[in-house]
Amino acid sequence: MHAALKESFEQAGQGHVFRFWDRLIEEERDALCAQAAQIDLSEVDRLVKELVFGDGAHGVDLSDLAPAPYIPLSGNGGKADDWAEATQLGEDALRAGRVAAFVVAGGQGTRLGFNGPKGTYPVTPVRKHSLFQVFAEKIKAASTRYGKPIPWFIMTSNLNYEATVRFFEQHAFFGLDEDTVHFFQQGLMPAVDYDGKILLETPGRIAMTPDGHGGSLRALVRSGAVAKMEEAGIDVISYFQVDNPLVKCIDPAFIGFHLKAESEMSSKMLPKRHSKEKLGHFCTQRGKTVIVEYSDMPDELTEATDEQGNLRYIAGSIAIHTLSRDFIKRMGGNDVSASLPFHRADKKIQTVTDEGHPIKPESPNGVKFEMFVFDALPFAQQPVILETAREDDFSPVKNAEGADSPQTCREDQLREYTRWLKAAGVEIDTDGAGLPAASFEISPLFADSERTFVDAWSKLANPPAITEGLVIE
Repeated sequence: MHAALKESFEQAGQGHVFRFWDRLIEEERDALCAQAAQIDLSEVDRLVKELVFGDGAHGVDLSDLAPAPYIPLSGNGGKADDWAEATQLGEDALRAGRVAAFVVAGGQGTRLGFNGPKGTYPVTPVRKHSLFQVFAEKIKAASTRYGKPIPWFIMTSNLNYEATVRFFEQHAFFGLDEDTVHFFQQGLMPAVDYDGKILLETPGRIAMTPDGHGGSLRALVRSGAVAKMEEAGIDVISYFQVDNPLVKCIDPAFIGFHLKAESEMSSKMLPKRHSKEKLGHFCTQRGKTVIVEYSDMPDELTEATDEQGNLRYIAGSIAIHTLSRDFIKRMGGNDVSASLPFHRADKKIQTVTDEGHPIKPESPNGVKFEMFVFDALPFAQQPVILETAREDDFSPVKNAEGADSPQTCREDQLREYTRWLKAAGVEIDTDGAGLPAASFEISPLFADSERTFVDAWSKLANPPAITEGLVIE
């Protein structure tokens, strides 16, 4: 078997992958071949031609762009009746057991100075509960409210799969039924040098890298997750990323707008705070909805304003989507004409010399291939873009300090809890930034939205005073 595999690499011009074969022990040979067997050599050849040597290596197409239309919030010009109807449709789908949650959780907490999967990072103000626990409690609360267990699909990477599963086991799956939580791994792609040759990380290991969050669609198919959804009657998937504890991971209104439009892929947007905010732009291009990354948009577009002085390209993407199961099945299948494009990323990739000595380059020495989930939008029928409120849905933890840091995220959580209390008629002092004097926390098991909080608070016989370290659960 090894001989046939090696021959296939030779014929593809990648036989150098096995150049240290004679010095490897049997276990190392088996491991190298196991890696090599996962590689689609024809796909690598196509990507090298397109992205290393071809036109795909140069920029993005910005012709014929226009700002994409979106459905505004009820308080920003949207119709209250439409939002009420969408909420009812979404709640009906949840009661019928048609909805699953899906989180992309392949990242590590390296940028946070945290040693472990990012989903295990302690993020809440008082309990210091992990991102995973926040999501689990939101999913459990929605499952209880709508009378149907909501399955949760979790995509890890090869680096953090075991640690993630172990974390859930150690915490008894945060009260969820273990059978409703499904783990699977993100796909990998080999990195290549600027001559299109697959790089070795060590003499016995290929330099394999995750295929991007867009790889989640084919990972859902290849792992059998989509088949499980189909068997369970699930046809709506709520997609979110692991770094955002404010996310409404089960949002009836969003689900309802998606279903009402018979959309295959729907997305949430935020009005950008300023032209340089690092959010992708929702655009239309020749009849299709697309997202153009902030780094690819020229200043003359990002800074353009309308007659009222507002940014024309104001709709920013925050990586929250609702997808139909059949759309995922189609996009994650083997049809090249209906699959996400790969993008080129020039990176510093650890490799070896011709003698097998390790090299840690100081500048980019090769190319990684990755997919972006938002590239599915142009393929989707009836895409919906829905406005959401930043303060209710988006406060990611990305950086150790400054913007999008643990501090800003905890403060945003406190502001949200404070707004809920005020909506329930509770008097609570805040400073000029909207922060309360005391740090406290509201568990999603008590309430996961302003509406559910007001209802739950009104039923308390003896509401607690808001004091330092209070947890309402």
